[in-house]
Formats: sequence, C-alpha cells, structure tokens
Amino acid sequence: MTRYAAFLRGVNVGGVNLRMADVAKAFEGAGFTSVRTILASGNVLLESPSKTAAVRATAERALREAFGYDAWVLAYDVDTVAAIAAAYPFEREKPGHHSYVTFVTDPEVLAEIAALAADAPPEEKIARGEGVVYWQVPKSGTLATTIGKTMGKKRYKSSTTTRNLRTLDKVLRSVDSAG
Repeated sequence: MTRYAAFLRGVNVGGVNLRMADVAKAFEGAGFTSVRTILASGNVLLESPSKTAAVRATAERALREAFGYDAWVLAYDVDTVAAIAAAYPFEREKPGHHSYVTFVTDPEVLAEIAALAADAPPEEKIARGEGVVYWQVPKSGTLATTIGKTMGKKRYKSSTTTRNLRTLDKVLRSVDSAG
C-alpha cells in the first residue's frame, strides 16, 4: 500500500466549494483507504495499491461523480512531496513573502512556466525543480506576479496546482502524525 498526497486544483476558490468531509467520503467510496483531509484547500492523504496515474484518474472520477464539476487532481507519493518540499531553493520563511510550489504534470507546461523566470522582476523568484516550479513573491500581490497572471489560463487547469510551502509542511506533518 502506498501513501499518497492528492492535491485538488481550484477547490474552495473560484466557485468550487466542497466540504472536505464530503471529499473524504467520495474518496473512500472510490476505494481509497486511510483518507484524511488537511485544511479546506483540497489536500488529501490516502492509501492505495495503485500507481500514481491510476490514483489521479480514480480521484478525479470520484469527484466528478460526487460533485458534478470538472475535477483536476495531482497525486504524488508522500516521499516525493517530502523531497519536493525539502528542495525548496529559496529562503523558506522570508518576511513579507509567500513561498509557493506549483506542481506540474505536463513537461511542456513545466518548461513554459519555468521560462517565465526570464521575465520576472527581481522581487519575484522562480526556479524549476523536478516536476515543479518553485516561486517566492511579496505578499502584497501574488495574483499580479508573472506566474500569478499566467496560472489562471485554461490550458494549465488539468496539469497544475499550487500550494504554499507552509501547506506542504502541514500535509507532511499530518503524514508523520498518522503513523
């Protein structure tokens, strides 16, 4: 059995409002075990014997059937999430800034988003990681940043989701506390 973190894209923002208890029930109904939600932003820990691609497809199908919306889920085994968080290349807790990780499953999209670093102003840091883009921006205007203005495009919905580094740390602490 593999322990996964599933990250739901666009949940409880932009009109898709889901109760995490209902999400957990939908995932349990889809056959996942040890389901646990963290925060209200679509972070779910679960166990499955399936490979990552099957976990993602099953989770998306469960959400579409239960809630009737065009669900997108990115799933990773928890060791991968831990490695991604540990590799954050900037100061983790920079005062006045947000530290983000954008998970990307499409290699072309990853290259496209990482290339935005060339046009980013000095106060916005962007670095490519393994299947992710790390970025750090002043708290005053995340959506007005180079990446912030780009991420809302429709073509990114199925292959990207962004999490604050603090959220990833909470997800990983929840794995540790679950045993």
